Amino acid sequence: MSYKELSTMLKVLSDPSRLEIIDLLSCGELCACDLLEHFQFSQPTLSHHMKSLVDNELVTTRKEGNKRIYQLNHHLLDNIHQDLTMLSTSNERCICKNMKSGEC
Repeated sequence: MSYKELSTMLKVLSDPSRLEIIDLLSCGELCACDLLEHFQFSQPTLSHHMKSLVDNELVTTRKEGNKRIYQLNHHLLDNIHQDLTMLSTSNERCICKNMKSGEC
């Protein structure tokens, strides 16, 4: 994932309500009505948060009858975690390996 892509994901995840939604979905699939019961905000506000999570592929959605069911995209979240770990660890892929120090 590029720095720009990772930055976009982190911006989406920087909202406390979205982090809480991610946490709730970590236990398994939930419908919008279940999520809405947990929060003290309106259905349009939940829709706004879910649209952001779905548009950025952090959450997947499917229809089941008249309900919308949401599920975490564990693969993408694992990639974000790995990329953040790489940023804080010196390894062969680290961009600092390509820098020449002391030439200022």
